[in-house]
Amino acid sequence: MSSADAAWSAARYAANARFVSDLGAAALDLLAPQPGERILDLGCGDGALTARIAASGADVLGVDAAADMVAAARARGVRAQLGRGEALDAGAGFDAVFSNAALHWMTDPDAVIAGVARALRPGGRFVAECGGHGNVAAIRVALIAALAGEGVSTDLSEIWYFPTPREHAARLRAAGFTVTDIALIPRPTPVASGIAAWFETL
Repeated sequence: MSSADAAWSAARYAANARFVSDLGAAALDLLAPQPGERILDLGCGDGALTARIAASGADVLGVDAAADMVAAARARGVRAQLGRGEALDAGAGFDAVFSNAALHWMTDPDAVIAGVARALRPGGRFVAECGGHGNVAAIRVALIAALAGEGVSTDLSEIWYFPTPREHAARLRAAGFTVTDIALIPRPTPVASGIAAWFETL
């Protein structure tokens, strides 16, 4: 686990970023979990959506790189374990892999896509929501300016991966996926707790 993974706090996340799981309902609708299905929730965070998948009758396992998030998910009564998208087990045979607001933190997208492919059974589905091209643009501009002023690297690709739909679809197809739906959906999101609290959540 990296120092960045260890820094995630479930309590801060719940206080400052509860909107993330609240806005995940549309992705859950696309997933349409069925009773008895084996589903992996990649980047499950505190398990808010994992619990909703479990309530559908599916057999769900949450995976997150942050120990505090895994503990919070387990406290909700769902199965969760430490893990990374790049290192998902081969032959796990999941019917679906789901991910909400997590893939953009995983900065080796090809390795993550390969991990998802390993975890799925043949014909399984991958349903995900993540930040795309232009995400948090105003915040990124301000952050780059602040970093430059301090003489620090302004290469944010080490922090976030925000692809265009075409770019990410090409990566998925190269890994053998059939892409049935991919879109960039504008979704301005007010940060009610303020930008300082938002940064503390990261």
